Amino acid sequence: MAADGSSERAVSRKVLLISAGASHSVALLSANVVCSWGRGEDGQLGLGDAEDRFSPTQVSALDEQQIVSVTCGADHATAYSEALKQVYSWGWGDFGRLGHGNSSDLFTPQPIKALHGICIKQIACGDSHCLAVTMEGEVQSWGRNQNGQLGLGTTEDSLVPQKIEAFKGIPVKMVAAGAEHTAAVTEDGELYGWGWGRYGNLGLGDRNDRLVPVKVSATVGEKMFMVACGWRHTICVSSSGSLYTYGWSKYGQLGHGDFEDHLFPHKVQALHDSFTSQISGGWRHTMALTADGELYGWGWNKFGQVGVGDNVDHCSPVQVKFPHDQKVILISCGWRHTLAVTERQNVFSWGRGTNGQLGHGESVDRLKWRRG
Repeated sequence: MAADGSSERAVSRKVLLISAGASHSVALLSANVVCSWGRGEDGQLGLGDAEDRFSPTQVSALDEQQIVSVTCGADHATAYSEALKQVYSWGWGDFGRLGHGNSSDLFTPQPIKALHGICIKQIACGDSHCLAVTMEGEVQSWGRNQNGQLGLGTTEDSLVPQKIEAFKGIPVKMVAAGAEHTAAVTEDGELYGWGWGRYGNLGLGDRNDRLVPVKVSATVGEKMFMVACGWRHTICVSSSGSLYTYGWSKYGQLGHGDFEDHLFPHKVQALHDSFTSQISGGWRHTMALTADGELYGWGWNKFGQVGVGDNVDHCSPVQVKFPHDQKVILISCGWRHTLAVTERQNVFSWGRGTNGQLGHGESVDRLKWRRG
């Protein structure tokens, strides 16, 4: 990973996690080092100012916090310290998405007091809301709630984390957050959706909002083990590796060969022979990684974020060709850019680059991957 300024110590470290926001990117490196780059106007880089960064820069405020995970929202980010049992957040604070009891922006990471001492399994960040899954399978949510995306039974924003009581007695494995909707997979492999549902992105067969989690009955007989959200579409993977998508498809982001919305989970037939091991949803595009390391992309491609060398929208999965010695192991979609990490610890990025979110030291869009 390229670096500049205060990030020089991070050059030779291994990349453990990556996460892409609307126009910024964050990575967790070995030795608990966190780096960020891209748009910084709202403090989402956590570097203490509002400047963009065109190359990965170390977030020094987290150097002593023993961070083990990072997650980007649209214009904010979170990090978790397992040793300290503490969640940190920073960036744009509107609607209480940072969880600190107010709507103030934060330009450096600050601990979310309401989550202190809680063992966290996973964090998901959407456009303006966040969720955290505890080791016990409980779910806390906070931020914007105009369409019920917090799952609390109301449409009132929450400035601090609150437990989703609808999951009482139902251990949750993971959650995913879109612009204004949320999805979850339970430990039993059941799929849930709630929040904004106008495009069928809840998978419940209609276009209605839901204020509390509702089970997606269309997947009965198939246990789910993974879920991700795009802006207004949802992606999930069954325990057998089958890929399903549903919701908004104006740009082909569902991958079904058309531009039609789907109100129920629908299997992506183009990948029926592949075991999908990882998924990520962008603003209007989707990426999927197979167990044998093949990467596929589809959907909105105006800035080359699908990574296939053109800027034409694709309504079916197209393979992103990498060198044979570069097997992809991690992917993350931003709104208009995409990040990938290979087994050789190389970071690749493509798509929109005007704010430096690709990390190449420049503000240039790229229609095809480039090594960082």
